[in-house]
Amino acid sequence: MSDPDATPLVVDVAIAGGGLVGASLALALAQLQLKVALIEAAPFGAVDQPSFDDRSTAISNGSRRIFEALGVWPLIEREATAIRRIHVSDQGRFGFTRIDAKEQGLSALGYVVVNRVMGAALWHRLKTEPSITVLAPAKVQSMQLQQHSQRIECAMEGGVRIVEAKLAIAADGARSTVRQSAGIGSSTWDYEQVALVSNVLSQHFHDHVAYERFTNAGPLALLPLTEGRLGVVWTFRPDTAKEMTALSDAEFLARLQDTFGFRLGRFTRVGQRQLYPLSLTRSDEYVAERLAIVGNAAQTLHPIAGQGFNLGLRDAVSLAEVLADGLAQGGGEFDSGDGMWLQRYREWRAADRSNIVRFTDGLVRVFSQPLGPIRLLRNAGMLAFDLMPAAKDALSQLSLGAAGRVPRLARGAPLK
Repeated sequence: MSDPDATPLVVDVAIAGGGLVGASLALALAQLQLKVALIEAAPFGAVDQPSFDDRSTAISNGSRRIFEALGVWPLIEREATAIRRIHVSDQGRFGFTRIDAKEQGLSALGYVVVNRVMGAALWHRLKTEPSITVLAPAKVQSMQLQQHSQRIECAMEGGVRIVEAKLAIAADGARSTVRQSAGIGSSTWDYEQVALVSNVLSQHFHDHVAYERFTNAGPLALLPLTEGRLGVVWTFRPDTAKEMTALSDAEFLARLQDTFGFRLGRFTRVGQRQLYPLSLTRSDEYVAERLAIVGNAAQTLHPIAGQGFNLGLRDAVSLAEVLADGLAQGGGEFDSGDGMWLQRYREWRAADRSNIVRFTDGLVRVFSQPLGPIRLLRNAGMLAFDLMPAAKDALSQLSLGAAGRVPRLARGAPLK
């Protein structure tokens, strides 16, 4: 940690946002021996650090390989639960879809990890990297473009710290201060939905199956966790969500039982329930002069398909790979903020972003539609999908993060 100082901190790359994506990017850049400043508004372990909370995240096999390359996976593995099968259904209808890891020749389709576990592992690794300077708690107040750098003003305890970086990276969330400082706007579509997040215990072991059930109230996901627990992500209209949090534990479990059924026996315990508003946010641009935008600052997705974090992590390691290629070509003359490398990053990420945003948003709109004919059509489609191996292969590849050009770290190859 660094105290406020009158002398500017001069680095190759400054990352605003030390959440899951920002911290991962810092570790990737450390492999290139670039000088990195990681600026995070909340001290690690603080209750107001939104990335390191008790929500569960489904990570793809590509994301697992990235964590392996960053030296993080060994710190996470014991707390990660494999997804061996995915079961998708529509409440009260005959249609369903099943994807099995064995059919894809895989040991797991992905893994479920609690965000707090991932955050602790990433920050443990950050402390071991001498090329990374962590400024936390530090809040970005402003950013100004200079001739050869971005000048970032950070408010810290006891004063202001100035960071001068050849390249600034916005990884500071959907309401990114850095993105706004660069004059880049964003568009937001409010789904008028809220995710209720909790965890439950059931009579029967989950057997490493992830369930997605579409209901009249909204999508319900049950994700396998350690110790036989299940992560619950249940989407409601805002008024209904408040009602659900006000229920007693017994009343909530009864509602869950009625919605999900008895495939896992009776639900016996429920943890704390928390609410998260849902929207689709997209940055108007993904690069600017000496600036790149990654993770939730670039796009924030509905959790219906579990793609948001995996997409953001691919943003991070794709940018790191572009910089690695530039460093290899430029040698001592390499400028991490050169517009040529930023445009390569922008062009590379365009298709992946577009495909995942369109896929996720389409699911929300189709499965939020209560009209009878559309429900019948989507159920017939789900049943047909379950009988079509080629379609299931395509969806499983998407869930693996293997669609389009795949970053080297996601393939298990070295960054440089």
